[in-house]
Amino acid sequence: MRASTVKNPAAEAPKPESNYLNNGHTIASWLLTKDHKRIAILYLISVTIFFAVGSFLAGLIRAELILPRGVMLENETYNKIFTLHGVVMIFFFLIPSIPATLGNFLIPMMIGAKDLAFPRLNLLSWYLYIIAGLIAIVAIAMGGVDTGWTFYAPYASMYSNSQVSLTIGAAFLAGFSSIFTGINFIVTIHKMRAPGMTWFRLPLYVWGHYSTSIIIILGTPVVAITLLMLLAERTLHLGFFSPELGGDPVLFQHLFWFYSHPAVYIMILPGMGVISEIITCFSRRRIFGYEFVAFSSLAIAGLGFLVWGHHLYVSGQSMYQGMVFSIITFLVAIPSAVKVFNWSTTIFKGSVRLQTPMAYALGFMGLFLVGGLTGLYLSSMATDIHLTDTYFVVAHFHFVMVGGAVMAMLGGVHFWWPKMTGKMYNEHLGKLSAAITFVGFNLTFLPQFAMGYLGMPRRYHYYYLWPDFQIYHILSTAGAFVLAIGYAMPAFYLLWSLKHGKDAGPNPWGAKGLEWTTPSPPPTENFTTIPIVTEEAYNYDPELAEREETLADMLEHDYSPEGAGN
Repeated sequence: MRASTVKNPAAEAPKPESNYLNNGHTIASWLLTKDHKRIAILYLISVTIFFAVGSFLAGLIRAELILPRGVMLENETYNKIFTLHGVVMIFFFLIPSIPATLGNFLIPMMIGAKDLAFPRLNLLSWYLYIIAGLIAIVAIAMGGVDTGWTFYAPYASMYSNSQVSLTIGAAFLAGFSSIFTGINFIVTIHKMRAPGMTWFRLPLYVWGHYSTSIIIILGTPVVAITLLMLLAERTLHLGFFSPELGGDPVLFQHLFWFYSHPAVYIMILPGMGVISEIITCFSRRRIFGYEFVAFSSLAIAGLGFLVWGHHLYVSGQSMYQGMVFSIITFLVAIPSAVKVFNWSTTIFKGSVRLQTPMAYALGFMGLFLVGGLTGLYLSSMATDIHLTDTYFVVAHFHFVMVGGAVMAMLGGVHFWWPKMTGKMYNEHLGKLSAAITFVGFNLTFLPQFAMGYLGMPRRYHYYYLWPDFQIYHILSTAGAFVLAIGYAMPAFYLLWSLKHGKDAGPNPWGAKGLEWTTPSPPPTENFTTIPIVTEEAYNYDPELAEREETLADMLEHDYSPEGAGN
């Protein structure tokens, strides 16, 4: 593996006089912008703030569990803290993170368009997201909510005295923000592709967002209606889910998980698209089995709607229903395995350069593999009954969602940061943060697999009846603080690069794709002339890669022809 930056003649091209960053300096020029790139930056700042809030709440949870009788929180406060952690991370970070930031910034450029199909709708989606976030903050200020992020009825509809209604309103608005983004992406991809950009010349990143948008449009209205029904039962006492009012609490779980399991793929499919882009670039080969990787995204999106019942094995559903859901859930593993196999084969046959984005991509593959394989235990009814509502589920969920999605998000930000800002960051610090994140994450969540297997329930505040679990909690808390360092580092050196970083040039990685043909930062209209696509995606030249590798070797060892003969 090589760690050198690829030299590219295009890097010497002069910077444009005007770009999307300096085209207007007032606050109003940003808050009223219809430029997809500026809206992406607004989203990036917003989701980063929510991620910091959610991470702080996670730190409180881990600190509290160091001692079997807790450290500082009462039972009710603890319930509110882990609920808010879930709500903030799921609805305000994980779901919008990659689509709203990197998706907004890149999809029009990747397909050769000047903007998204509906720029005003794009801006409206950001405002809805911000309003939803402010409502969630108001709910926190007014006492918080204690139901868990799943809002299970009838507790959420009949018994909780916390701010359930406000929090549901926040989640509802955030859902509409996602729907608007999904509609924009689908219409843009269908209607605004550059001449020659056929479906099988699309970058896999675009395929990932296309599949995600289908899930958002089909699934999000279901959970929106479900939350409205919950709100109606809570405020108007209309009986939908509470047995006291003639409702069925299991119906809520069916409706909630019909959306919320596909929502897992809303969080991870865009991340898979990011990883495909990084791996093919830093392996210098067209990704192995392009068509299989593209269709596997659609397969995951389709199968994702058929597996919600594996969350209800212990709810009283029939054994035969459970068997069907179990089989279909196992099937979802196949397209996911196809992606991992094709990424591995691409790396195996490639000429790999271990630069920061690639380090994050490798970290993603390792964490996603653990998360995916442990998901098989939860797909099987026999093992799921033993593991339900234990820390095993917590660990599995975080390996897939946090380990996978956040590693992909960080990998994508590092990959396209030069394009977004025109500046390079410190490569050594980048690789160090990737390594610290990977180690910290495993130290945090691997002990939780053991705890869950041994029977430690999740959501418990005290565990003084089972003090043997303390060592696992201490390890997990120590890992969380290491992980916090890994997550915090990029915020500092990326911001530092804005003022002190070297100019990146249009294509510092020597990557393929239309976004790399524009200056960095790109002009407002993305392209001075509409590009015409004449080749397949990822048309890397293996022979050129070999020559680049040889040159990198010579530079690394300070080789000179004069000294070679001495």
